[in-house]
Amino acid sequence: MIRANGICKSFAGKQVLSGIDLDIKPGTIFGLLGPSGAGKTTLIKILTDQLAFDSGDVSVLGKDVRTLTGADKKQIGIMMDNHGVYERMSCIDNLRIFADIYQIDKSKAMTALTQVGLGDSAKKPAMKLSKGMRARLQLARVLMISPKLLFLDEPTSGLDPMTMKYIHKLISDCKASGCTIFLTTHNMEEAAVLCDEVALLNEGKIVDRGAPEELCRRYNHQKTINIHLTSGEDIELPHCDESAAKIMSLMSQGRIETIHSSEPTLESVFLELTGRRLESDEEVRYA
Repeated sequence: MIRANGICKSFAGKQVLSGIDLDIKPGTIFGLLGPSGAGKTTLIKILTDQLAFDSGDVSVLGKDVRTLTGADKKQIGIMMDNHGVYERMSCIDNLRIFADIYQIDKSKAMTALTQVGLGDSAKKPAMKLSKGMRARLQLARVLMISPKLLFLDEPTSGLDPMTMKYIHKLISDCKASGCTIFLTTHNMEEAAVLCDEVALLNEGKIVDRGAPEELCRRYNHQKTINIHLTSGEDIELPHCDESAAKIMSLMSQGRIETIHSSEPTLESVFLELTGRRLESDEEVRYA
């Protein structure tokens, strides 16, 4: 669905992307993970033919991205920031305008609003929507065209946990319908829940990639088992035969309350590879 080889991009002499390679299979959710300023949005703009690149090759939907026709682009949905939201217009009118642009039946507007839980807010002006409702309106706009390929640029940034969970379900439903999804995020928990494959982007370079669980196992250097006993005591055991015997003994005595292996999180893997935390602009601003 998406292939990229050696993509490079600079602005005013500063290298923003350096040798990016991608091979994203149809019907999967691919996560591009990295802190603000890593080049995530720049890469989306290149992959959607909004921005020229300096060198390399990019194909989307099986075609060179620079040769995509209008019909091709109508198969691609893009959700970025407040892109395309008309503040004074109602939710339903926002979607009807979008339907006109894409030359699709306007009746799909109400269907899309209902799908994202905004059916009762159809006549509410966009300027009066909460941040979570606005995110759902933007998602309704792209879902309305039933895209083959969907780009989501930090779709849940700054949202409360309940709204985030709702958005995650909509994204999963979209994948179940056969859509390929390219997701950027700095939220490692979100990536672990949603993505089939992730790539870690830092300072314009992909430093590693793989399935979330695979990456965590790959960097599991300690390989320990952490046990919390009913007495409140915590025990850390190495992976070995002696530990297995110890665990069996504790279990037979009913002394184990919880037991966990020591796989690192995606956040800790990224920190190990780059020395940087994954954080948003808001987290930096208010830290």
